[in-house]
Amino acid sequence: MTEAWDERDAGVLRLPSGRLVRGRGLRRPLAPGAPNPSYGIYLLGRPPPEVPWQVRWLRWPDFRLPADRAEARTVLTEAWHRSLTERVELACGGGRGRTGTALACLAVLDGVPPGEAVSYVRAHYDRHAVETPWQRRYVLRFGASSGPVGPEA
Repeated sequence: MTEAWDERDAGVLRLPSGRLVRGRGLRRPLAPGAPNPSYGIYLLGRPPPEVPWQVRWLRWPDFRLPADRAEARTVLTEAWHRSLTERVELACGGGRGRTGTALACLAVLDGVPPGEAVSYVRAHYDRHAVETPWQRRYVLRFGASSGPVGPEA
């Protein structure tokens, strides 16, 4: 089992179940001494830079939606499961739109109602998270396509 994130660190979001995940913008360097993730999901239009931890690339162009929505559901569900015992990081270029959308989807998987997930992420991660109307609709539809996998499911 990997040591958990410190929820006081920048970008760390505590989900209602207690799971901790980190969102980040790749254009900003990691703070000195910040821990590395054990697993990173990079939401980018092109393959991510090489890093010394396990990575999953989800093709997701800036200001858009995932290129393959079925793959996105699989990847985000895996991230939610792994966040129980690993330091999971989700990141895009700026750390707000795509990252916020993915974090809102994790919140839905954790049991947050889809209509409240964007507000949850904005309140607990970044007030500018989830930048476009279609990203907000994606979170709603993500929740509608299956029930939560959280503790109450």
